[in-house]
Amino acid sequence: MNGSNGDTADGHRPTAASASSAAPARGRAGRVRMTGKQRREQLLDIGRTVFAERGYDGTSVEEIAERAGVSKPVVYEHFGGKEGLYAVVVDREMQLLLDMVTGALTGGHSRELLEQAAFALMDYIDTSTDGFKILVRDSPVAQSTGSFASLISDIAVQVEDILGLEFKARGFDPRLAPMYSQMLVGMVALTGQWWLEVRKPQKSEVAAHLVNLAWHGLEGMERHPRLVGERQQ
Repeated sequence: MNGSNGDTADGHRPTAASASSAAPARGRAGRVRMTGKQRREQLLDIGRTVFAERGYDGTSVEEIAERAGVSKPVVYEHFGGKEGLYAVVVDREMQLLLDMVTGALTGGHSRELLEQAAFALMDYIDTSTDGFKILVRDSPVAQSTGSFASLISDIAVQVEDILGLEFKARGFDPRLAPMYSQMLVGMVALTGQWWLEVRKPQKSEVAAHLVNLAWHGLEGMERHPRLVGERQQ
């Protein structure tokens, strides 16, 4: 038999389950019906776009549902509302950025490690612009993972070890490494926020200047810095 009666090549008639796995289910008017997982991912993608465009306060469940072509209850079913959707979007972006930073630190000279960290942040800003726009806003969600300060702290932890080793080698107090890592990462993040708007010079040049300031700043550091102005406290 050549299968013209609907049998498969091995002579077995396809079941309803195998037929549904072979192609997406379609509803009325030929509309593709998504699985629950597919719908959740679609709502996350749309939510990410709208939050980046309008911010948390300017975004509504109605708009997200309309763009997704679903009713509001579908959004509530998956995330419990706007706050739940926003929290998942923020958590995903935080994890993506942290993964990019940790993955970029592949070793080498201390200056090269600083370059890798700077490039990782700039790459994230360049390739995940919507996500960065969301992260640099203070989150109205009552959780620490939603704040830009928390993001900076998490990334700075990845840089502490680099600075700690460098401080030891140069005779500086390694206990100050966490504070300096906050300074360096904050400098890169805020510069990236500025670069996002102007887009010049090119990314590699920005990274080179960031590392130039950071590295030569470390080279010229005083072991016991002091204030030179009148105010001392």
